[in-house]
Amino acid sequence: MSKKYRNPPIMEVVCEFRFPIETPWDITIPGLLYEKVKEKFPHREPRIIQHMEIKQARREVEHKFHTEERIFFFDSSKKTFIQAGHRILSINRLRPYISWNEFKPNIEKAFTSLLDIVNVKNLQRIGLRYINKIEIPETSVDLETYFEFRPFLGSKLPQNIVDFIVGCMFAFNNGQDMCKVELKSAVPDTPEHNAFMLDLDYFLAKPQTVSADQALEWVDDAHDKVEKIFEGCITDELRKIFGEE
Repeated sequence: MSKKYRNPPIMEVVCEFRFPIETPWDITIPGLLYEKVKEKFPHREPRIIQHMEIKQARREVEHKFHTEERIFFFDSSKKTFIQAGHRILSINRLRPYISWNEFKPNIEKAFTSLLDIVNVKNLQRIGLRYINKIEIPETSVDLETYFEFRPFLGSKLPQNIVDFIVGCMFAFNNGQDMCKVELKSAVPDTPEHNAFMLDLDYFLAKPQTVSADQALEWVDDAHDKVEKIFEGCITDELRKIFGEE
């Protein structure tokens, strides 16, 4: 059974589906999708999204910027929303986080509504990402007290860390799935506190190995994996700050 917290550190949850190039797509799809979800997501807003692509040659690093138009469908709170782009469907939830049992039906509604419009066979990529901002009410923090996942410093190195970033990639299901885990220092909301970003990004690493019929089951399994990784990253002292119930 998953743990529950009165003050969860989750800033944003993103569940994203990307569809392969052979998936039929045209400019009418976002409008058709809106008609199916507008009862729960009545507020529609177009936005331009900018992406940066990094390509590294032997001696040079090339940065390319791409822009893409997406249509956002917001619920009445503006905290939960759907994004529809070119062969992309994303469902987001901002702080304050609702439970998985409350958020998951939004994913199911958006995805099944799209399947009613578009013939999808396999998924190019699926991702479930949890972005956590952890604030500790101390001016100086011993990372070992609060984090099981943290940078390691040898005895010959200075121990007073001012800023850091540490990350790794875990493989699941024989390499079909990956989870990128990253912890870094952040700017606290309250002066004299310390803050950290814990980013858990679980995704399908082998394109088109999950069919449309399997996608929602994959998302459920991904959530279980992410939850276990999150709990594995933190200590009981941090659970006290979150208000474990």
